[in-house]
Amino acid sequence: MKKKALWALALLLIIGTSAQSQTKRSDEFHAKYQLKEVVVMSRHNIRSPLSSGGAAYTRVTPHKWFEWSSPGSQLSLRGGVLETEMGQFFRKWVVSEGLLPDNCRPEDNEVLFYANSRQRTFATAKYFSAGFLPFANVEITHLYNEDKMDPTFTPKFTKMNDTYRQKVISEIEALHGGPQAWMQSMQPTLTLMEQVIDMASSPAALGGDTVHFRFDDTTVKIEKDDEPRMSGGYTLANSVADALVLQCYESESMTAFGHELTEEQWRAICAVKEVYDGVLFTTHSAAVNLAHPLVSRIREELQRSDRKFMFLCGHDSNLASISAALGFILPETEQAIELHTPIGSKIVFEKWSDGTEDYVAVNLVYQTVGQLQGRTLLSTDTPPMVKSIAIEGLTPNDDGLYRLTDIDGRMAEAMAEYDAITDETSAVNAIPAAAPSAAVYHIDGTPATAMAHGILIQGNKKVLKK
Repeated sequence: MKKKALWALALLLIIGTSAQSQTKRSDEFHAKYQLKEVVVMSRHNIRSPLSSGGAAYTRVTPHKWFEWSSPGSQLSLRGGVLETEMGQFFRKWVVSEGLLPDNCRPEDNEVLFYANSRQRTFATAKYFSAGFLPFANVEITHLYNEDKMDPTFTPKFTKMNDTYRQKVISEIEALHGGPQAWMQSMQPTLTLMEQVIDMASSPAALGGDTVHFRFDDTTVKIEKDDEPRMSGGYTLANSVADALVLQCYESESMTAFGHELTEEQWRAICAVKEVYDGVLFTTHSAAVNLAHPLVSRIREELQRSDRKFMFLCGHDSNLASISAALGFILPETEQAIELHTPIGSKIVFEKWSDGTEDYVAVNLVYQTVGQLQGRTLLSTDTPPMVKSIAIEGLTPNDDGLYRLTDIDGRMAEAMAEYDAITDETSAVNAIPAAAPSAAVYHIDGTPATAMAHGILIQGNKKVLKK
């Protein structure tokens, strides 16, 4: 099937199944099916920017950023409140479905919370558990006591060879016409961001370090035992976009540094991040490697008969790579400024039984920007946004459910692809994502002509032209 036709089919499936998702199940549906288990793969909730103090994003604006309520990269106070509210919503929902009793104190293996050992992921799981099981002292399973990455949640390459690397590179170069073209399409948004943060008057610009967001020096590094990494100017644009979005949530304002931005402009800023994550984590060949530990764990969970609720907490890269590995077509969000995996969003696997066979519904659940900024109390009457996830090549039944055997088969295929990757000695390879630029600027950030003299900026370095 051609790609365009496949996307059209996916859109029809999304439209056809969204009305039956999670909180909108009909009486007829409940007469046929019983909820047996829920597996939640969650992204952490609102955090402070990943680095603080002398971080690059603080030097590209003369303005003062929001005073974050937590140290760099940690869950914010707002994030904790919002995740507790999300836990309360899930409690009300599973109680209404008869999966667990209200104020449940789970026995044996009925409930499991497993989080990456980063503070923001562990804390997200802890806050969710407080809202979900307020009468139980839930233990959050985690591998390390310190703020380290658990290999299960680390989207890194655990196998590598030259042929496989080239396949990943080829898929990256095919994304949206290639990284250079994809990043070039962000140029109007990069210019908007420069204006919003007043980059031309920033310490970085006046010091001759950085006068514009660049992408022409971008490289992508693919190495065994490491995450895919991007270096070059576009990483700065990504970190600034990230900080702007977090400030938008925390400040409860759609204004940034005195600039009133529309929802469309905010979504464009988020698209800068989508390019970064898309290049690194969403090619299928890379994803079957990066997401293998989590795909294996989720597959195992869906086969259990003793578990009723499983909560996994990681990162947006986890949601993106799992989706790419399994052919999930993440729906474009509504009432959100992030396009596919909003902050705190969750891929939810609902396992249902009709008495003879098990089925699975797969949804994306997230709080709207209004709920994030307003700290809205959530319930089954005031739910978060729930959107069905279509799966490439699989067809749900008339009730919007996939057969568990089909889901299991898809996961088995992804795991088999991983097993087929041979692990051989291979040189580290960094691929250029864009061509070098010859652009020259004055110290204030304005473009310079070929006849310009004095101290100029070329390639983000000072040069003297006489």
